[in-house]
Amino acid sequence: MTIKAALAGAGAFGTKHLDAIKLIDGVEVVSLVGRELDKTKAVADQYGIAHVATDLADSLALKEVDAVILCTPTQMHASQATACLKAGKHVQVEIPLCDKLADGEAVADLQKQTGLVAMCGHTRRFNPSHQFVHQRIAAGGFAIQQMDVQTYFFRRTNMNALGQPRSWTDHLLWHHAAHTVDLFAYQAGSPIVQANALQGPVHPELGIAMDMSIQLKAASGAICTLSLSFNNDGPLGTFFRYIGDSATYIARYDDLVNGKEEKIDVSSVAVSMNGIELQDREFFAAIREGREPNASVAQVLPCYRVLHALERQLAEH
Repeated sequence: MTIKAALAGAGAFGTKHLDAIKLIDGVEVVSLVGRELDKTKAVADQYGIAHVATDLADSLALKEVDAVILCTPTQMHASQATACLKAGKHVQVEIPLCDKLADGEAVADLQKQTGLVAMCGHTRRFNPSHQFVHQRIAAGGFAIQQMDVQTYFFRRTNMNALGQPRSWTDHLLWHHAAHTVDLFAYQAGSPIVQANALQGPVHPELGIAMDMSIQLKAASGAICTLSLSFNNDGPLGTFFRYIGDSATYIARYDDLVNGKEEKIDVSSVAVSMNGIELQDREFFAAIREGREPNASVAQVLPCYRVLHALERQLAEH
């Protein structure tokens, strides 16, 4: 059976998913939702998608749609995920699940009631470089003592991943820190029991802190230091250093090296080197197999509880 999917948000990230889905057998995108009809039609034509809408409700009304991938602005994620589940559709929502904890908890509760697949795009769980480390941990050959993570962008104006003006404001805590907070608990195999945060000055126009520092501790005793910036005029992206009991690994996107900068081949870790494709494969496999996916809403919810606690801490200072 072919799984028929709708995708909402035909921007920089939406097209990454459309490219990934082309590589997955038995899945067809039948509906595309975007804010601007002409631009959305142009993308739909490029990918051979028949139905185009500016309102998600129009896609959800299509009986043939089994599943939805949401690549819309952060502020819409939880409410749109709720709408998908209420319409009886499986849903994968891009990171972050929510920007308010209560909204994320509501999605998790609704998923339990419906039994549908609800997954969040925590891509780091799927990147082969991080999967390699996870497999070493699962095999008992490596245990994390410390993770040192730098998430750096140069975004003093409001741009998306393609360098185009953005219609909404990104957030270091609820979006970019979510990747690492979740990954740390996932790789440590242990819940986060302590979390501290400091932030730099608030940008006068964007209204958000452009620099942030976060410390985490897991119940296992492992610690994590995360530095985030929208001010860094240098290499962009996130760099992860795993310091363990038996080795050191440094992950830069899909590249992995050891502490001596010797390259580790991760090309055979999974069927692809593309984290988005692997994430989408997991989503559609979970639907077919009637199981909970890796990075299910239920699994990632603890990460948002930590972000909520950090937000309250920052508000007090």
